Amino acid sequence: MNQKQIKTCLMAILALFIIVGCGKKEVKPVAINEETDKCEICHMAVKDNEFATEIMLENGKSMVFDDIGCMYKWMQENSDKKIAHSFVKDYDTKEWIEADTASYVYDKPIKTPMAYNVISFTDKKGAQSFINQHGGSLLTYEKLEHHSWEKNEEMVKEMKEKMKMHDSQDSMEMEHSEESH
Repeated sequence: MNQKQIKTCLMAILALFIIVGCGKKEVKPVAINEETDKCEICHMAVKDNEFATEIMLENGKSMVFDDIGCMYKWMQENSDKKIAHSFVKDYDTKEWIEADTASYVYDKPIKTPMAYNVISFTDKKGAQSFINQHGGSLLTYEKLEHHSWEKNEEMVKEMKEKMKMHDSQDSMEMEHSEESH
């Protein structure tokens, strides 16, 4: 090999390293801390469950939401913010997935933390299987942008009533335990 061929080979190897080094790094969502994480919209605690969602901004800030509807409400209210990635959880496996690759199901009877009634699946097959068993409408990521994002007010009312009943039971239990001392 002459010096020109060696130089060409070294340049090719260097170029290959540069291309590989500049490859897109895998971005993963930040783990949810159920003790401290609050939804950016409704300020409710975010559970590490099938309803959790997350947005990562281009500036590196990460935000979590307890319901996909809260995430979309935030996106509508903050359209000037640059979103780098958004994640949802698969309804069946509770594993994080990129929001733009997921399939979604909307149905008014689906119970979600803030009553937006939309759940996510890794793929269309999982979503269709849910629809076949329980009903609902299949939505794509693109269709979510035009979804109405209205809360199911009947479900909200029902949740509030359950919370009031739970609070009254807690109050009665405290009174009873104080009387027994």
